[in-house]
Formats: sequence, C-alpha cells, structure tokens
Amino acid sequence: MEKSPKNVNEIIENIKKLYGKSSDLKTRIMNIGKTNIGILFMESSSSGSDVSDFIIKSTYFISKNTKIFSNLYNNLKNSIFASQLSTTNNFEEFPYYLSSGFTIVIVDGSDEAIILETRATLDRGVSEATSEPILRGPKDSFTENHSKNLGLVRKRIKDSNLWIEDMKVGVRTQTKVSLIYLNDVADKKCLNKIKKILKQINVDGILDSGNIREYLLKKKSSFPQILSTERPDFACQSILNGKIVLIVENTPFVLILPNVFTDFIHTSEDEYQKPANVNFTRVLKIIALIITLFTPAIYIAITTFDQTVVPDELLISLAVQREGVPFPTFFEVILLMAIFEILRESDVRSPANMGASMSIVGALILGQAAVDAGIVSPIAVIVIAITSICSLIFTDVDFMNGIRTWRFIFILSATFFGIIGIIASGLILVLKLSSLDAFGVPFLAPFSPLITESQKNSIIRFPLPKIFKRPEYLNDNDIIKQGGQNEK
Repeated sequence: MEKSPKNVNEIIENIKKLYGKSSDLKTRIMNIGKTNIGILFMESSSSGSDVSDFIIKSTYFISKNTKIFSNLYNNLKNSIFASQLSTTNNFEEFPYYLSSGFTIVIVDGSDEAIILETRATLDRGVSEATSEPILRGPKDSFTENHSKNLGLVRKRIKDSNLWIEDMKVGVRTQTKVSLIYLNDVADKKCLNKIKKILKQINVDGILDSGNIREYLLKKKSSFPQILSTERPDFACQSILNGKIVLIVENTPFVLILPNVFTDFIHTSEDEYQKPANVNFTRVLKIIALIITLFTPAIYIAITTFDQTVVPDELLISLAVQREGVPFPTFFEVILLMAIFEILRESDVRSPANMGASMSIVGALILGQAAVDAGIVSPIAVIVIAITSICSLIFTDVDFMNGIRTWRFIFILSATFFGIIGIIASGLILVLKLSSLDAFGVPFLAPFSPLITESQKNSIIRFPLPKIFKRPEYLNDNDIIKQGGQNEK
C-alpha cells in the first residue's frame, strides 16, 4: 500500500501526471492561514454544484474561524456538509474515487484524505421495463444507477436478513457487483461458489452483467441457466424463494441464480393473476415449445423418409403442393428458417418505426412471391410460420437462442435419419438437460429428481395460500414461506 504524500501541491501534480493532464480533472487549492487545502474532482462524473455548495462553502466557512487552524483536518472533516464521508491514506485508491464521482479533499501535513460523494446524475430515472412487457404489476424497472437499484430492492424487502455484499470486478473498470440474498434462506454453498468465481475473474473490464454470466457456469449449454431481468418485483420474488441476485453497476439487467428449466416457462406476473389463467399460459408455452422444436423436423421426415406414417390423402396433398418446387425439402425449410431469422434479427436491431414495415415486407410480400415463383411450397411456408410464431411466445433471448440451436439439430437429424433421428436427438436433449446443474441445483428439478411439494408451482400453479414452502431444490434453510417459521 502506497501512502499519499503530505504536500498538497505534490499530490495534485502526481494525480495530473497519472491522468495525463485530462481536461475533465479539476483541482483547486485554497489557503487557510498557512495551510493549503486541495480539492480534486472529475468534472465529467461529479456534480460541480455539489462541490461548490457543500465543500468549497464549508471550507470558506472554516477560513473565517481563526480558532480552528491548529487542528484543521479534523475540523474540516467534521464541518463539511455531506451525507457520505470517508477517509483514506492509500494514494492508489484516488483514481477509483475520482472516476466514481467522488471529491477528494487533502490537507497539507495530513496522512489521510477526505472522500466525499458528489456524483453527477448520469443515468435515466426509474422508468418502465423495455425488454419485459408488463400486463399487471409494478411498472418500475432497474436502471444504470447502482444505488437506485439497491433501493428498489430494499423498499420491497424490509428485512434485516436481506444482506448485500459488494465486490469490485474488472482490473480497469473496477465495476461494483452486489450480491443480494436473504441470509437465513439462501444456500451458503452456492453463495460461496459465486463469491469465489467473482474473485477469480481477471479481466480488463466488466461493462454489463452479460460479461459476468459466462464466468459463472462451467458446464456450457445452449439453454441458459441464469436468468436476467429488468423488473425489481421479479428479482425480489426470486430472493424470497432463496435465490441470489447479482446487481452489476451501470446496467439495468440483473442476474438471478440458480435457475431450473421451469423458471423460463414462468413469468414475473404469475403471482399477480388467477391460477387458472397462469396454468393456461404455462401449458400453452409447453405446447408452443414442442411445436417450435419439432414441427420443421417432422415435416422433413414425413416428406422424405417416413411417408407411410401419414394418411394417403395428406401425403397426396403434400405431394401436389410440392409439385414444381426445384429444391429438396431440407433446403426449402432451411431457406425459409434462415429468412425468418434474418427478419427477426433485423426487427430487433432496427428502430421501432422501421421494424413493423420490414416484418410486413418479409412475411407477406416475400413469402407470397416465393410461393408464386415456385421456389418454395405453400405448406413449407405454413410450417415455418407456425414454428416461428410459437417461438415468439418466449421473451428470454438466451432461451430463444437455445430453442433455435436445437431446432436446427432436429432438422439435420430428420434430414439424414427421419423419425428415428428425431427420437434419438430428443433423447440426447433430455440427457443433456438432465446433466446440467447450476451450483448444485439440477436443471430439470423438480421433475428430475422428483420433488412432490415443489410441483405446486412448476408447470401448474396452485393457489398462493396452498404454496406453503419455498422450492426445496434450492436449499433446506427456512423452507416455510407461510403458516410458520423454520418448520419442515
């Protein structure tokens, strides 16, 4: 640890050299009696009005009081108007505080510097989530402001067992990462594993929570094992169930872990609606998942390998529609799927006022023109349209990418091996998902292993008064969520 020099002019010169005399580094030296006081802050990340109103005015007030010159440092520390004040004697910490929007006050002859929070408002205010449509429930969302994000959780869970631990990740960015959990509920083994991984991350910078996601899991899979959300209410629901939430500085997307497969079927509004409505939606999602995964592959299999598994009338209808199409079924399906994926990516990346126009042109005009030109058959367009529509019911981007990956695997299996290839690929998918675990939690829980009590909120949701326990596959600490404490 390198202690800072005691001379104000020397400290300021060292800081200026360290930053290459950057234009946004502002310094000021004030003289009280025969003692110099140095004030350093970054104009780009600090509020100049706060520096003037609370620091410089406080220093000016002290200069009028000639009785306190003998112990200037302590009197200055006790007289500055600031809600957050700390001290440091480590010169190497100065760049972190300056870049984070703090103001540093140094006094000639003192071993310590005074650190004051004067951050400028560089973020948007609390607004509605943009990536998760809200039908019912709170409409506030996380922002890029770390303190506000913590406050959005604190105001919902007013429990002293809600613990927040801060870590800095990234050698150059020194990004603050907060782990939020209920100390008497969360699994300590899982928590310690997360801390260990975060401490081992050695990278220049962390700019978004997505950068951390790839370091957290050793077993890679096309299906995600970590949820991200903009909604504070959903994050708090997860914390109450015993999960751990990671809030990363400068991003509105927080990470929730560990997760299981059924978490991606649920929505943040499931607890705000009637069980019948929720159950209908969840069953609909399961059906849509099966359709979007298997439909193109089954179409290829029954038109290429396994014509005998369909009635003769349907087979004749398919053959008539494909009459005159010069390409094999596999190429036809891949072509249409590729066009849809291009359209979907274009729609996502384009400005809002352009996306709708592109979708109409691609889906209607281009599709109809391809059929009229004899490049693809009408039934292929219908199959891909149904497949694509069913995939849109899932909002999590990573989950959609997992579906896309396995859909193409099923298509290739059906092309070379027909129905047998689809069945074999399906078994491989089940085995792959069964082998996954996130920090000791099986990905297919509560079905594998079978946990009867946790079935009350897996695919079918029971009425809330009948869900007495938190998910048992997460931990066994205080699993009773209503009707008593610490009962099993």
